[in-house]
Amino acid sequence: MTMLLLSFAAVIAGLLLLIWSADRFVDGASLFARIAGLSPLLVGILIVGFGTSAPEMLVASIAALEGNSGLGIGNAIGSNISNIALILGITAIIVPLSVKHRVVKVELPLVLGAGILAFALLWDGTLGRMDGIILMLTLFAVMSFLTYLALQHDGKPADTLSNAGSNHSEQSAKAGGEAESEAAPQGLKYALFWTIAGLLLLIVSSKLLVWGAVNIAQTFGISDLIIGLTIIAIGTSLPELAASIISARKQQVDMAVGNVVGSNLFNTLGVLALPGLLRPDSVP
Repeated sequence: MTMLLLSFAAVIAGLLLLIWSADRFVDGASLFARIAGLSPLLVGILIVGFGTSAPEMLVASIAALEGNSGLGIGNAIGSNISNIALILGITAIIVPLSVKHRVVKVELPLVLGAGILAFALLWDGTLGRMDGIILMLTLFAVMSFLTYLALQHDGKPADTLSNAGSNHSEQSAKAGGEAESEAAPQGLKYALFWTIAGLLLLIVSSKLLVWGAVNIAQTFGISDLIIGLTIIAIGTSLPELAASIISARKQQVDMAVGNVVGSNLFNTLGVLALPGLLRPDSVP
């Protein structure tokens, strides 16, 4: 009875901490984007997408080292399905998403291409070390390409300020720039702190919530298979879900979409590569 009460408390505490930490994480990431002059879409793909895929990476690594590579492979594939069907769907229901044309032309084809590559590598029924290397190199190439593309097309705030039309505007922009440059280091520290701390708390709160839910399910005699297919599968996607919903509610739609795109790329190319690199095995 004591363990059951503790489990219910863990679920409630985990859920509250999950919402709060997601709010802090999104605030930190969006502030970092503004200070660094990067687009929210790029930050969503690189920082938020990578960070929220950390639970999947952890599960895949541990599963591979314990000789259960199939769990890591299934986790990566299941998380991608959850990202598109569950996370993107729920986020769009709560806040209608306005998707940039570039996402349809560039990012989504890359996600589709990553899926086709993974399917081709798994076609022979094995996930070998060379497969893992190919997936990791592809991930590095894709992220480098997206970063280059964003830096080429996204203007920086400083560029806009430098094109003021009058002397008065130029002086105001210069004074504002000096004040901003003085405040930037402090703002950057704040942004980095909450980006990192928020992400860590996001992962911890997800683990706490899943732990409590699993204990409750086991207490009522629910099988491990059902727990794995439901609680664990959804549980590892909770960081993406929380980050996307909070981003959308804060009008950071690009970051919400970037989170789903980035998470799918990291799952398909990064998470799927880990079992092959750590312990090559046949595909179940």
